[in-house]
Amino acid sequence: MNNSALKDATWIVTDGRPGMLNQCLGLAEAVGLPVESKRVAPRLPWTLLPVTLWPFPFMSLATGSSRLEPPWPRLVIGCGWRSIPFLIEIKRRSGNRTMTVQLQDPRVPTDVFDLVVPPEHDGLVGENVVPIIGSPNRINAATLEAAARRWSDLARTYPSPRVTVLVGGKSKAHRFNKADAEALGEQLRSLLHQGYSLMVTTSRRTGAEQTQVLREALNAKHAFLWDGTGDNPLFGMLAHADAILVTSDSTNMMVEAAGTGKPVHILPLECTNPKFDRLVERLVGLGVARIFTGRIENWTCQPLRETARIADLIRGKLVNFP
Repeated sequence: MNNSALKDATWIVTDGRPGMLNQCLGLAEAVGLPVESKRVAPRLPWTLLPVTLWPFPFMSLATGSSRLEPPWPRLVIGCGWRSIPFLIEIKRRSGNRTMTVQLQDPRVPTDVFDLVVPPEHDGLVGENVVPIIGSPNRINAATLEAAARRWSDLARTYPSPRVTVLVGGKSKAHRFNKADAEALGEQLRSLLHQGYSLMVTTSRRTGAEQTQVLREALNAKHAFLWDGTGDNPLFGMLAHADAILVTSDSTNMMVEAAGTGKPVHILPLECTNPKFDRLVERLVGLGVARIFTGRIENWTCQPLRETARIADLIRGKLVNFP
């Protein structure tokens, strides 16, 4: 056990995948302590063991992993199963003085953490479990204002009314094949004919063939498709949108869109997991989203601010922790 003074900071521990990293980063930034990102890449044979039973977690780290050493942080936030052994070990080495927060359903006993923040639609319950609608993210008034200034060229190049389109792709639960991309392309062309400017971004799961279909559909003056090169303009696209269209396969994308306070239109993809349907129904029920029917609708709604809610809870707990 190391009894050195705690560092007034938040560590975020992930395997480096953007979806998990951004969830942790969004919550850590909202808490307000200085943030340090720690990437962990555990190796065999540790990865064959149950994550709560790794005898020496720090010895499992492969080349390219971040250094985990004192002074330990006041707060550590993890996401993904690879982060779990390290949160447990950091808490042990800090003498139980580091507060541990695990995002998503860890699929281990929740009492090994101080707080677990899963998606509400997963249905996880427990004394130290505080569900969230969707997932934490970095969307708030300040980030949108900064993005609007940084990406002001989008507003100049693509005149209002502007629709930002967030396209996901195939997953374990969702289908998005070439025919689906072609159908989406037709819908986007229709919006262009209705006089909308389109700012479109795909994801790593969209697929090369599907992306090419969309590129061909968006070959128009007032259409922009980010090709993944250069700085990611996502926040600028959200900031300058008059409305947002998002596919239903990504929890992160749907709640990021809902965090803007703009009218969010959800394009359902064929899905085999009802928990995604529960999230869509929740967002629609809150009035922050509607199912896309081929036309853009306008309505007034409050932005989803679940990240701020959980950050307030964590700050309150830190005052008297441990």
